[in-house]
Amino acid sequence: MDSNSMKLQFTPHRSTNLFSSKNPNSKDSKSTLLFYSSIAISLVLFSYIFLVSKPSSSNSSQKSSQFRIVIDGGSTGTRIHVFEYTIDGKVPIFEFGEEGLAIMKVSPGLSAYAAEPEKAGTSILELLEFAKKRVAREYWGSTEIRLMATAGLRMLDLGVQEQILESCRRVLRVSGFRFKNEWAEVITGSDEGIYAWVVANYALGTLGKDPQETTGIIELGGASAQVTFVSPDPVPSEFSHRLTIGNSSYNLYSHSLLHFGQNVALQSLHQSLVSGDIKFDSAAPQEQILIDPCAPKGYRHDAKTLNLHLGSSSENSEHLSTLHARGNFSECRSAALALLQKGKDLCSYEHCSVGSTFVPKLQGKFLATENFFYTSKVLNLFFIFNAGQRFCEEDWSNLKRKYHSFDEDALMHYCFSSAYIVALLHDSLGIPTNDARIKFTNQVENIPLDWTLGAFILQSTSSLKTGQSSWISTFISDGSPTLLSLVVISILLMFVAWLISKLRKPRLKTIYDLEKG
Repeated sequence: MDSNSMKLQFTPHRSTNLFSSKNPNSKDSKSTLLFYSSIAISLVLFSYIFLVSKPSSSNSSQKSSQFRIVIDGGSTGTRIHVFEYTIDGKVPIFEFGEEGLAIMKVSPGLSAYAAEPEKAGTSILELLEFAKKRVAREYWGSTEIRLMATAGLRMLDLGVQEQILESCRRVLRVSGFRFKNEWAEVITGSDEGIYAWVVANYALGTLGKDPQETTGIIELGGASAQVTFVSPDPVPSEFSHRLTIGNSSYNLYSHSLLHFGQNVALQSLHQSLVSGDIKFDSAAPQEQILIDPCAPKGYRHDAKTLNLHLGSSSENSEHLSTLHARGNFSECRSAALALLQKGKDLCSYEHCSVGSTFVPKLQGKFLATENFFYTSKVLNLFFIFNAGQRFCEEDWSNLKRKYHSFDEDALMHYCFSSAYIVALLHDSLGIPTNDARIKFTNQVENIPLDWTLGAFILQSTSSLKTGQSSWISTFISDGSPTLLSLVVISILLMFVAWLISKLRKPRLKTIYDLEKG
């Protein structure tokens, strides 16, 4: 701190010698000069604080690189996302292109280790090595790494979930990256939907704007489906989520339809066909043939694969060899709808769109992602009825020739997925067929519509809410000792000026009285 400032602070204590002065007029002029000098210096310091110290784009332009890592523990595999971004002043600048985002996936997912949860941690070692190649060693200690598991683990018992997470925590604790035990968790389906909604509207440029300008999102994953959007209608509290971005607040409907993901739904279909819960008449009823309308004609079911899906190798095995592929789009759609409406008799709301789950009327624009998009790449979903029907009823041998580069197991699923999409979007959620309000996509420009990006955006900005704080709180939080000293000096000088003004008047009055007497 400046030595002159220290002297100025102690000047009022010397003013008590005024009574011994031989020339009152001279001392009066000095005190007046000191009074106005204190005022002037205080004004200069406050002007400096307002005009120079106030945060602005000109003095906060220093940029620094940052890294964050999010591991998505999905049902079909585990993916690591390595984000690189910059902080410009206090504003995070995201780049989701090749330079700012690196992704790697390993299979199977963490839920595959339910029988041996202690081995789950070893499955992410390869992902950590990938991350270490993307993040320079000097940044490892400051780079947060989080594991966020989704529907695959949500379907398991809580005890098994925790064992799998603890196995991963042991690996993450010694990874070299910044990690806390609570950063490895199973997130709720609603949070997953909200994160997806955030990245979608960030990519579209509507995040932080009028709620009515935002776009909803519908995800079709492997084990669950999520629906998230701003609903103008009242929503039951268990489905309502309030999110504040900048100066805008959003009342979101967000819910995860667990067990209604595409892969789990197909497994449920096979279980229902084998158990007889869903039946279709065969050409020869006396032969006890089980009909699978969602497999293309000529396809032969692999008993081993179906046994894995059904979780049985004895009771149902005798029926597997008789599961006959019939490839009928209309019947497959009916079977899919039966799965989606199962449990509707337990609905406790005014209406339930999927099972016993309340979903308000879908209003506004929507993006349909993940398996919606993957199916749209193979089939023209704008003409879903015709495309699905042609695919389902095409002979399997012709389909293999036409799509020779596809994995056969994945190719077979497109008959079911096309019918399931119609049953979900049109028959259950009430979206008209060929509705221009809904778009099938997995990215907007160069930004992937991956929920992990939304989680990253919210985590990165949660501690940088400069837009919601005054410049004073920002200034003090900067922790600058020099600027903080200026504030203290200014306050002291103002106090000095006030004290001098109070002491001057009575002393002048006393001198006047003495002369008069």
